[in-house]
Order: sequence, then structure tokens, then C-alpha cells
Amino acid sequence: MYIEVFKAIILGIVEGITEWLPISSTGHMILVDEFIRLNASDAFREMFLVVIQLGAIMAVVLLYFHKLNPFSPKKSARQKRYTIDIWIKVIVGVLPAAVMGLLFDDWLDEHFYNYQTVSITLIVYGILFILIENHNKGKIAKVNNFGDLSYSTAFGIGLFQVLSLIPGTSRSGATILGAIILGTSRSIAAEYSFFLSIPVMFGASALKLFKFGLSFTGMEAAVLLVGMAVAFVVSVISIRFLLRYIRNNDFKAFGWYRICLGILVIGYFILFD
Repeated sequence: MYIEVFKAIILGIVEGITEWLPISSTGHMILVDEFIRLNASDAFREMFLVVIQLGAIMAVVLLYFHKLNPFSPKKSARQKRYTIDIWIKVIVGVLPAAVMGLLFDDWLDEHFYNYQTVSITLIVYGILFILIENHNKGKIAKVNNFGDLSYSTAFGIGLFQVLSLIPGTSRSGATILGAIILGTSRSIAAEYSFFLSIPVMFGASALKLFKFGLSFTGMEAAVLLVGMAVAFVVSVISIRFLLRYIRNNDFKAFGWYRICLGILVIGYFILFD
């Protein structure tokens, strides 16, 4: 049991880092799973790799609790309306991925959950990050706060988030790219990506739990709880790092990293699969 808990710690660290940086948590999980595969059923492993995100999402809830709480007694009536407006824009942005995910979740897992797809999407979106950042160099963002974010732009970003249903794309990567293309600043793109993740990841985790059922063994429950706890702690650190980083840097470094990782994944599976 102890070795499985240790594996859960490693997977929690990987999840906490890669969920928020635009580098694809799925791509990393697939690669890491090759080396430290959990000694559990395929159904549990599949569920674990999704539900561990609950730990990561709680980091967003903690860090942004005041900003996202429309009932805070410390907020004025105007601030509460502003917070409710943010939530409406989150719901608008979530709708496209929620609908497509419910309709095609099993089909996408069956046809695209493989190293070939992950490798290609890692590389393609890495190139796009570099090209878009080069194209936008020197341009002034039109959306610098959530008051500037229109409902149509929120929905447009949500359409980009649909792309993240394909493994290796990166949910944060797709939404951040889409937001930048549609004229938002990097900081708003990152924060809106965080906020969109709350209903998306809660929904995805609930769906996987429902499909798996709640009949865990003691070992499975321990592994899942440890993985979520570690993902939570590491996520807090990762989110704070990303927000500091983008104050003075663009996303091109993540683009180059994605390209290198995609090539590494292809090379590994060609040589050892």
C-alpha cells in the first residue's frame, strides 16, 4: 500500500503543476503513468486521473474565494453585482465544453486518448503559442479586467475550450490562447481560465465518479485522497507562480516546452512501446 501512496504523491505533484500551466496535464500523466503505473484496475486508474483534479480545483476556490464570493459581507452592493457578472460570464464560457463533453466524452476517450494524439496536440499548440505571441508583440490588450469582458467574448473563449476535450491540448492552454486571440490581457486570460475550470472540472470529476461508483477499497480511497491533497498544495504554488511569471513574460517558453515534450513522447513510444 505504501508504494501506491508514494505513486499517488508523484501523480499529485504532476497534476498540481501541469493543470494550471498551459502544458497539458493529460500529456504528462500519460507519460508518468508509463513509469509509475498504479497497481489498480484500469477503471480506477482512468477515474483517478480525472478526479485527482478536485484537489487542484480547490486551490482556485481557496485563492479566489473572496473575489468569487458574491455573498461576502465585506463587499458593497456594486461589488456583489460585479462578482455575479463574473459568474454569469463563467457559465456562458462553460456551456460549449459542457455540452460537447456530455455528448462525446466516451467517444473522445476511445478515439483520441493515445500518445499519437497527445504528441501532435502538444507540438501543434506549442507552435501556436509561439506564433500568436510573436503576432501580438507590442499590441495593447482590449480586455484588461472582467468588466471589459463581453458575453460574446466569454462565449468565444468557451468555444476555444472545446478544443481541450482532445487529450494533450491543455484546458488552460486552449482557453488562454483563445482569450489572447480575442483581445484579453495575459492576466485576465489566465484568471478566466482558472474560473472556467471550476464548473468544468467539478463536472468532469462528478461524471467519472458516477461511472466508476463509490465502492472504493481502503487502498483506493487512500490513494485518491492523497493524490488530491498533494495536487491541492502544489496547485496553490503553481497558480501563484504563473500569475507572477506572466506579469513580465509571455507564453512562448511554454510553447517551446510543449514542442520538446511532444517530441519526447513520440520518441519514447516509438522506442519502447
